[in-house]
Amino acid sequence: MWNKNSIPIGLGIGVAIPLLAFGLLMLLYNQLEAGGIVSEEGFSPMFRERTSAIIAICLNLIPLNAFQKRRAINSMRGVVLATVLYVIAWVIYFGKYIL
Repeated sequence: MWNKNSIPIGLGIGVAIPLLAFGLLMLLYNQLEAGGIVSEEGFSPMFRERTSAIIAICLNLIPLNAFQKRRAINSMRGVVLATVLYVIAWVIYFGKYIL
């Protein structure tokens, strides 16, 4: 699959990786909170969700770099398109909590 050079492949990977990463990060935070290791007290509203979403979006750099090494320009375009859409959604959804 990494050898394909098409926008839909990059778009699919660019959408899937942040979704999976966000789900895993939230699961990890919930397990740590249930174990009493971490707490939400003292943080601004939606801090955990905002930070997890940014980390998940940034994980798109991994396939972007892999596609760049293989000179798969169209796949890179798909990943960048997904990343830009996620960033726009992040700003729209979480913008009111940071300003």
